[in-house]
Amino acid sequence: MFKLLVILSLVLASSLAQANWLVDTNHSNVSFVSIKKNTIAEAHHFNQFSGDMSSTGQFVFNIDLSSVETGIPIRNQRMIQYLFETKKFTDAKITAQLDPKLIAQLAVSNSMTQQIKAVLNLHGVSKELTFEVVITKTASDRVLVSTIKPIIINAGDFMLTAGIDKLRDLASLPQISYAVPVSFNLQLIKLTLR
Repeated sequence: MFKLLVILSLVLASSLAQANWLVDTNHSNVSFVSIKKNTIAEAHHFNQFSGDMSSTGQFVFNIDLSSVETGIPIRNQRMIQYLFETKKFTDAKITAQLDPKLIAQLAVSNSMTQQIKAVLNLHGVSKELTFEVVITKTASDRVLVSTIKPIIINAGDFMLTAGIDKLRDLASLPQISYAVPVSFNLQLIKLTLR
């Protein structure tokens, strides 16, 4: 029993050592905009997500797609069922490689811009994306990573057009755009082992 406890403690310590930074979900947000009838834009967001960055700069971010919030309960349910199909595809996952040395060298209250290559896995499809972010060190143990401009996600790239068509038909709309702008503000907290 003692050996098992020691092993579990080592595994936990190892996991924490790997995840040097955690996304502070209380001070972060992920949002997107849908456009209907060519001129009506509506902002939506996700309530549940998590992420971390390792000591080597490996960043992993997961979005719980069933936590979508559009402000209209029936629309939430329709997106969950027909667009995201969360019974088959529970989350969206983003992986990227950041340079931890650049973050470590950044002075508090200073910012820098970075072009990041990331892989988005959504609806069973993985695609490489490139986007620009601004990284601001808000405290010695906190950084804010924000998109400089929205990331345009094309529904056709992730086999989501049929789901958008279904939403359009259910809402009796003439058109819903297949191009979706996505933005995020992620606050990361540096972990310290005691």
